[in-house]
Amino acid sequence: MPIPIQPSDALIAVDIENDFLPGGALAVAQGDAVIEPTNVLIERLPLTVATRDWHPVHHMSFQSEGGIWPVHCVAGTPGAAFPAELNVAGIDIEIRKADSAAQDAYSGFDGTDLAATLHARGVKRVFVTGLATDYCVRATALDALKAGFETVVVQDAVRAVNLHPNDGAEALKELEQAGAMLAVSSDIVA
Repeated sequence: MPIPIQPSDALIAVDIENDFLPGGALAVAQGDAVIEPTNVLIERLPLTVATRDWHPVHHMSFQSEGGIWPVHCVAGTPGAAFPAELNVAGIDIEIRKADSAAQDAYSGFDGTDLAATLHARGVKRVFVTGLATDYCVRATALDALKAGFETVVVQDAVRAVNLHPNDGAEALKELEQAGAMLAVSSDIVA
């Protein structure tokens, strides 16, 4: 079912960073598959936000600090960079999150001014892509709903960590039950 693009739409590309891609420190299986549909939407949508983990060296989420993840997306390192294949020229707003050692932030809205920025620009609906479905995409989409945005999760432009085999599918189900719409990039048309 086609979803016509409106002037009040925005894309939120979540954490498409080298460390989450194949070969990265916290690689998501087929994580690089989100880049092409995200690039298509960057070209189609009037506003693009890209979030990124921007962790200090001793971030609480790291196993070395008692967390559950390997060291990843340390601020200023190649692992925290956007991949060369991502259309960074089309990114209008960059949101850096989880940049305090003592605070984790899966959502692009957590501890940032993202909601206020989007409201100030008249955004009514957000399309969410990126990594990973069961963590940062899930948290960002839930917070978008809480902030009053109509929220569409683009299924062909997200991939899951799947610490447990069905985590990604369960996250999508939870998002749909919370009020998000699920779509694919080819549904989103000018």
